[in-house]
Amino acid sequence: MPSLTVTFDAHDAVRVARFWAGLLGREVAEGVFLPGEVSLRFVSSDTAKTVRNRVHLHLTSASLFDQQGTVAKALELGGAHLDVGQRPEEGHIVLADPEGNEFCVIEPGNKFLAGCGFLGELACEGTRDVGLFWSRALGWPLVWDENEETAIQSPYGGTKVAWGGPPVAPKEGRNRQRFEFTAGDLDAEVARLVALGATRLGSERDGAGIELADPGGNEFAVRPAR
Repeated sequence: MPSLTVTFDAHDAVRVARFWAGLLGREVAEGVFLPGEVSLRFVSSDTAKTVRNRVHLHLTSASLFDQQGTVAKALELGGAHLDVGQRPEEGHIVLADPEGNEFCVIEPGNKFLAGCGFLGELACEGTRDVGLFWSRALGWPLVWDENEETAIQSPYGGTKVAWGGPPVAPKEGRNRQRFEFTAGDLDAEVARLVALGATRLGSERDGAGIELADPGGNEFAVRPAR
């Protein structure tokens, strides 16, 4: 079963990796990689961030004190509050990392994310078809499928990956956050993914894997297992 990594484009990949390592309590490997149930990788890019990301992270809280502690730690590490139009009565707090990547610190008592760990969810733009594709691609079962909204989770638990359904914001350029996983037989895995509905785009920019797009046009990569 593939393990999932989210790749972030960043002007200063090392700085952003250190921010997330400090916030999530993870070790940094190779300067820019944070291993975990869902791993994070940061890669250098000169492309400016001009639109809201199509993937953002949801961090969970055990109590209001815990939520405020996470916010304070994020600000201390270089994050900032972010206004995306949230209402005062909403319990979650919206922040941005040092390069403007949005994330939310969810209020305590959220039943949907109960038991998912601190990195509770990857919240994604996408239709039900995209959620179904990723369920089949990763072998992660659907844990939510209502009103065009979908969510999947590893059979072993941990972070959920969710798609909010329509309306889906128009895609503008290459996504700055992309999914990635490894495969022992790269050609066979690419063929399997294409049969599920992916489109092959070509080689990864560093030449180490194959880039594809899911049914929503979102780029992702398959890399050879080390």
